Amino acid sequence: MPRYVLLLRGVNVGGRNRLPMRDLVAILEELGCSSVATYIQSGNAVFEASAATARALPAAVSASIESRLGFRPPALLRTREELDAVRAGSPFPVDRTEWLHVGFLASRPAPEAVAALEPTRFAPDEFAVVGSEVYLYYPNGLGRSKMTNDYFDRALKTVSTVRNWRTVETLASMARGASD
Repeated sequence: MPRYVLLLRGVNVGGRNRLPMRDLVAILEELGCSSVATYIQSGNAVFEASAATARALPAAVSASIESRLGFRPPALLRTREELDAVRAGSPFPVDRTEWLHVGFLASRPAPEAVAALEPTRFAPDEFAVVGSEVYLYYPNGLGRSKMTNDYFDRALKTVSTVRNWRTVETLASMARGASD
């Protein structure tokens, strides 16, 4: 059965939108997923599901969390192969993992939206939109940057959730290891 990675935005951040990972596991299992494993407390899950289940999953997970806990986080899905492509496609050096993050987009942005971005706006921070991801490079650290999810959400007319490179690597490893 295919392996997938679910990425939730804005859970367990600053004491808001609390979602115990055991509840996320239960939700995914109730929706037809198996071999569910979570990683850290920020809404990352790796699991197996049929393609039909996976297609409906982002909306179903968000709705289930809302009915149980009263908030509706955006949920994004990637296949194991898509996550491997993200790892292989970084336009920035992967040797400074503390500087590299990936913004996963809910939908592929229109070419004109990407063209309208201002590449030097956040210097020395850099970004590159590749497919349905935004690679983010923060040489002075994420905490000091003005380059945010909100900027990309507005400019690209989609929803994003950001993960650091170590998390991307770990989720890719979990997705590969469970089925190989």
